[in-house]
Formats: sequence, structure tokens, C-alpha cells
Amino acid sequence: MRIYGPNQTSSATGTSATRKAGPAGQFSLDSASETTKPATASASSGVGGLDSLLALQAVEDSGARRKRFARRGKSALDLLDELKAELLAADMRRDTLERLQGTLAQLTEKSGTPGLDEVLGEIELRVAVEIAKRTPKAA
Repeated sequence: MRIYGPNQTSSATGTSATRKAGPAGQFSLDSASETTKPATASASSGVGGLDSLLALQAVEDSGARRKRFARRGKSALDLLDELKAELLAADMRRDTLERLQGTLAQLTEKSGTPGLDEVLGEIELRVAVEIAKRTPKAA
């Protein structure tokens, strides 16, 4: 089946192979001259349609954006809980601070939702304070 454009399709054209009566196990076509030419493709409608599809795919809906930022905030809170557990166990690991610094870099971006941005700002502040408290001071 060929697709010529939006909502336009046509069945593929071609010959059907038929068997001639002959000895068992042999196959042959009736004639090679009976083949039909394939249908010609219609002219391209241009790149404008493709550009609009790509632009549409690049647009992120607000629900997905909020979910992505909420996941970032939850990830930061999970890391803060992990840091608290390490402090209580007196087993502070350096990689936890490094992961917190990576999370801090992600939290600086704004989601565009006022309430969510406020909560993420508070989480960002808490992460920055914990990093500052545990980073060795330069002498």
C-alpha cells in the first residue's frame, strides 16, 4: 500500500504469480511481459508539513513539564533524606554531596508554575545550605 499524502492511500499494484500445470515441485510464471508498471508517486507537498510536525513535537505540554519538575524536587528531597541518614549513622559519603550539587544545578531552572516554583525554590535553598555546611572551608 502506498501513501500519497494526508488521508490518501491506494492498494499496491502488481502481478500475481500463477502456477502452470507441470511436474510436481516446479514453479514458473505465466509471462514476464504481463507485469504492470508501478503507480507513480505524487509530487511532494513540501517541507512545511514536516517543519510543523517537528515544531509540534518540540513543544512540551504543561502537565509533562510540571511532572518533570516535581520529580526533580522529589529527587532532591530523597537525597536530603539520604544525607540525614548518613549523618545519623556517622557515615558521611562524598558522593552524596556531589549528587546534591548536581541536583542543585537542576533546581535552578523555573517550571513556569508559581506554586511549584516556590516549593522548588525552598528545596533549592535547603540543598544549598546543606552543601555549604558540609563543604570544607578554604583557609
